[in-house]
Amino acid sequence: MTNKTDRIIIFDTTLRDGEQCPGATLNIDEKLVIAKQLARLGVDVIEAGFAFASPGDFEAVKKIAQIVGTENGPVVCSLARAIKADIEAAAEALKPAVNARIHTFISTSDIHLEYQLRKSRAEVLAIAEEMVAYAKSFMTDVEFSPMDAARTDPEFLYQVLERAIAAGATTVNIPDTVGYTTPSEFGAMIKGIIENVPNIDQAIISVHGHNDLGLAVANFLEAVKNGARQLECTINGIGERAGNASLEELVMALHVRRQYFNPYLGRPADSQESLTNIDTRQIYKTSRLVSNLTGMLVQPNKAIVGANAFAHESGIHQDGVLKNKLTYEIMDAQLIGLTDNQIVLGKHSGRNAFRTRLKELGFELSDTELNKAFVRFKEVADKKKEISDWDLEAIVNDEIQQAPDLFRVELVQVSCGSNARPTATVTLRTPDGEELTDAAIGTGPVDAVYKAINRVVNVPNQLIEFSVQSVTGGIDAIGEVTIRLRYESKVFSGHAANTDIIVASAQAYVNALNRLYASLQTQQKPEEVTAQKV
Repeated sequence: MTNKTDRIIIFDTTLRDGEQCPGATLNIDEKLVIAKQLARLGVDVIEAGFAFASPGDFEAVKKIAQIVGTENGPVVCSLARAIKADIEAAAEALKPAVNARIHTFISTSDIHLEYQLRKSRAEVLAIAEEMVAYAKSFMTDVEFSPMDAARTDPEFLYQVLERAIAAGATTVNIPDTVGYTTPSEFGAMIKGIIENVPNIDQAIISVHGHNDLGLAVANFLEAVKNGARQLECTINGIGERAGNASLEELVMALHVRRQYFNPYLGRPADSQESLTNIDTRQIYKTSRLVSNLTGMLVQPNKAIVGANAFAHESGIHQDGVLKNKLTYEIMDAQLIGLTDNQIVLGKHSGRNAFRTRLKELGFELSDTELNKAFVRFKEVADKKKEISDWDLEAIVNDEIQQAPDLFRVELVQVSCGSNARPTATVTLRTPDGEELTDAAIGTGPVDAVYKAINRVVNVPNQLIEFSVQSVTGGIDAIGEVTIRLRYESKVFSGHAANTDIIVASAQAYVNALNRLYASLQTQQKPEEVTAQKV
């Protein structure tokens, strides 16, 4: 494949760069759940992690390679520094995948060379060439990134890329590591690479960029116009600092404006063929899944997947949409997998109807997951007369999360009022199976519940974020609670959904504490890995 390909390759790095977002740490099972959904979404490449970074990352890459890296599945990729040990770990973890890729990188900007690597340009040239060749000895698909390419001297960048391609790189990725560049600059950089790297026709040009100036998506679209054919992005745009280029925004921009982009990919302007392999109907579900598992909320005004993305408040807008959606909507909500909020199931519905509806919504659950979700569905159906697709989604997402089941909420009881001191009694089942009960007084019912839970679990932590969202309208709506807490320098997230927001608050808190507790129990000290950001 060369840069003349007439479609855009979507490289998803949610499980690698996205997980570097503070508080977004995922366990192996959660990564696998997301990887399976990314495969359903249709991404071409999944960067499953950084195999050398820790034993947990190694196992996650290996498990995803084994289960998702099938013959008809996506390419499974692992990041590796331009160091033999990193490359060896990546190759070993990727062995189970039918289609695998090693993605190796080294800094090339003068500021990185002087203060981080403490190496000369000549040394970096030699290392890049040697390590790409070493990665090539393990597999045919090798990607190379000159880290901080956007601030690298162009002439030196051309030399590094030429050497890397000569050594066997099939994809060369151009990272705007610190989100510094602007669209015209980034487009010119890609154009300069095509014009000045003699063997560039032997590799795909990829781009990776951060959103520090809010320009990542715009930069990528300009790069596409100038010859980039792989886009490295994340679901909901999560990632280091201000995040990465957003997958859903890029895909839908290319889809809605394909008549504009078609000529840049050598297609007739009026071609209706999609520019990517993404199944856009899976976008919303994937966004919700990643948000729930990482604890990173999507702001209401977020493009494509925000709660307000297809909402209309203005009377003029409402009138126009009622007459013809195209007056104020450039895409149909159903195109990204949003459905009308219709009642489809109730408390008398059976397991088969439940399974069928979930399949229609895009959920593929194991028997164990289905059983857990069905029990929750029945509990909610007893409290709500009308069950919507959004309710079903909240129930399933809540149940399939794979947080360690160490402590479990057995009872939550609160007493509060205008002239009362908020008091909570909680009973938790411990990892040993013992039931412990404690009570506490707080500034409000949730504060009292959390203080009581802390007395039982007895793990110091600091609550840094608490958010409640209503899944649907109405007094009986399911409430989703997302919390983040800090222990030392680490942040852990928790999520739960329930018609009782106090119960959801308790479950979300215990969910986060279980992650913290599991981390303490399995704490390891792998060799320190630095410079993980590309």
